[in-house]
Amino acid sequence: MSETLRYLQSESADTGLEIGVLVKYILIDAIKAGASDIHIEPWESTLAVRIRLNGVLTELVHLPLELMEKISGRFKVLANLVTYQTGLPQEGHAPADPELGGVEQRISIFPTTRGEKIVVRIFDPSNRSFDLSVLGLDDDVLAQFIKLLARPSGLILLTGPTGSGKTTAIYSALYHVVQKHGVAISIATVEDPVEFNLPMIAQAQVNLAQEFTYPKALRSLMRQDPQVIMVGEIRDPETAAIAVQAGLTGHLVISTIHSGSTAGVFARLINMDIEPFLLSSSIIGVLGLRLVRKNCTYCSQPYEPEPAILKSVPPEDLPNAQFRKGVGCDQCLGTGFSGRNSITELMSVDQVLRDAVMQKMPTKQLQQVAEQTGMVTMWQRGLRRALAGQTTMEEILRVVAMDEG
Repeated sequence: MSETLRYLQSESADTGLEIGVLVKYILIDAIKAGASDIHIEPWESTLAVRIRLNGVLTELVHLPLELMEKISGRFKVLANLVTYQTGLPQEGHAPADPELGGVEQRISIFPTTRGEKIVVRIFDPSNRSFDLSVLGLDDDVLAQFIKLLARPSGLILLTGPTGSGKTTAIYSALYHVVQKHGVAISIATVEDPVEFNLPMIAQAQVNLAQEFTYPKALRSLMRQDPQVIMVGEIRDPETAAIAVQAGLTGHLVISTIHSGSTAGVFARLINMDIEPFLLSSSIIGVLGLRLVRKNCTYCSQPYEPEPAILKSVPPEDLPNAQFRKGVGCDQCLGTGFSGRNSITELMSVDQVLRDAVMQKMPTKQLQQVAEQTGMVTMWQRGLRRALAGQTTMEEILRVVAMDEG
């Protein structure tokens, strides 16, 4: 039983709940479960508390609706927000609490028609490893990625939806560069926000209120003579133009960009008015990332996917397939999954791909060119994991659309 439920059912609940204690138990339950986020949201008749486990929301407890204002008020106090303001969104940061194992919280309050929705992002420094070798990358992708990081200049882009592991991968890449070169290299970042402080790296956080934007920070940074620059995200044409220019003028630039697919990054940047010849000269690699849940080792057992799903598996792979699925147990909180693994698609930009970009080829054709020159698609890598029993076919289809392969 969770600490929150135990507290709600205890005798002290009869004499009136202490909101500070209730909030603490919700946080303890989420941290113990290894959740990345807590969602507290007023529904029709209850205040629903859900936690995000391995990327998927799971119900933790339902509380009486009348507790909503008190719980919201408590989180506002923790994050040093304006407690009496309820009609506007607010964001804040609760510093590390020794009682909660040194975990930090990023708290977001959003007004809805039923009341305030609270989302708490949990950052556990002790649970974060920025080691490239433990990201779960396939051996060939890891070797290729390390080779790209050894290049003296160029632009490396990471793409994927929110929560796909881009930040962890980019921090791991920087950590790898620091470990390899030590004091001989100058690394600087511009982020929004800075999620973790990294050793021997100059990290800056954009501040829109003071007009300290990505473009402004990058222009200034270029005069600081860094060899490696990390840009948190390319969101606008101005940031894109400076990042591309930096990659062309002797800097190794690592950044993220939102795109529907790995090959779609080029079209996204061309839509930002970046000339194809500049892209083909500056971009040296694009890494597409997704995270899939791994089967729980305690309760996974052989299973047969539905016939409609089996149609997506090449017939030659079926005889050796070892499909497995977790049935749910105490170890995995009944989810059938425990932990996550990366599935990736690394597009190394060679001369053939450069020529294709110069010709403004559509995304689908760029994808085909990359596959013809040896790129293994995200779908193919996901399928391998399902065939080996590491995860389920349903999980691969949930995370990666077949047309992405």
